[in-house]
Amino acid sequence: MNTTQEISRRKLLSIAGLGWMFDAMDVGILSFIIAALQVEWNLTSSQMGWIGSMNSIGMAVGALVFGLMADKVGRKQVFIITLLLFSVGSGLSAFVTSYALFLVLRFFIGAGLGGELPVASTLVSESVPANERGKVVVLLESFWAGGWLIAALISYFVIPTYGWQAALLLSALPAFYALYLRMKLPDSPRFQAVGMMKQKESSLTKIAKVWAKPYVKQTTMLWILWFCVVFSYYGMFLWLPSVMVLKGFSLIKSFQYVLIMTLAQLPGYFLAAYLIERAGRKFVLVSFLIGTALSAYFFGNADTLPLLLTSGIFLSFFNLGAWGALYAYTPEHYPTEVRGTGAGLAASFGRVGGILGPLIVGYFVAADYSINTIFLIFAISIIIGALAVMLLGEETKQKELV
Repeated sequence: MNTTQEISRRKLLSIAGLGWMFDAMDVGILSFIIAALQVEWNLTSSQMGWIGSMNSIGMAVGALVFGLMADKVGRKQVFIITLLLFSVGSGLSAFVTSYALFLVLRFFIGAGLGGELPVASTLVSESVPANERGKVVVLLESFWAGGWLIAALISYFVIPTYGWQAALLLSALPAFYALYLRMKLPDSPRFQAVGMMKQKESSLTKIAKVWAKPYVKQTTMLWILWFCVVFSYYGMFLWLPSVMVLKGFSLIKSFQYVLIMTLAQLPGYFLAAYLIERAGRKFVLVSFLIGTALSAYFFGNADTLPLLLTSGIFLSFFNLGAWGALYAYTPEHYPTEVRGTGAGLAASFGRVGGILGPLIVGYFVAADYSINTIFLIFAISIIIGALAVMLLGEETKQKELV
């Protein structure tokens, strides 16, 4: 790779990563805001669960619609539209005073977020060489940890003093800068190389191709994997500060401990980035998912602060490393003309899990189920995802995209 290509790759990674980071800030801040809104708006646990689930309903719609659109009009255009939708919705939600309107805006924010993530990973996948593709996409995903870390810092220092509205405004404003930078990006070279005839194929034709005989096995595997990972992630992490409160800690202490756990996300990403081009996608996914399942089980059963923090740190470490591998792995299973559709459909189906996860926690807490029972359900879900990769997945390390 020459110097110009290296600079171009770094520019792509940094600009795409900035948008990814601001998306993570919003999701991260939402987990803290849910805990704050419970107090301010006197929400029930079921209503708290619906906030996270409405976000995921939007993400499911966004991943489907914008994944299809990315194969029609290009990765870059959809990249810009989704970030704009997310940024405006997040800023407006700082001014709402009703639960119902907050839910409506969470839908639109979720649609932007759900559309951006698979399209961003597809754009980056198609723009770097095969021998570095996995590592670069995992590094892109590592910006998520940076966003969560900033969200934890804002929530710890801003929400208690200035309120949740200030935190939302802080998460929205920088995203407009990322939007400005993103307009200067070129589109995917692989997308530009695809003939206009294939770009003009109907959405139904593209969906049918994703489920055609050459791809049915990997599509089945990806849908199971995405559902299990998203179900467990949004069920656990959107409720993390609230679970800490349920375990007897104050809201401020809860924010502080989640901030400590969040720090473990970055080394999880970096180890996954290091291993993914050496040991392969399947090894990283399976090992990190098993680590996530074990951590979830111990977190749910933790009855002392040291065990709670330790298991929470490992939960963040393994879960976010697995997410990085998931975004690297997914686009590699499809040809360019349906890559956005294939990745978007898998992510969209996964978001159904993101709808159910927070709701299950809310209703189970209301029904007096124990936290360890709830986290056992998430641990089992993650093991099912790992088994899907082991039994149905193919290794795509250094596979040339077509």
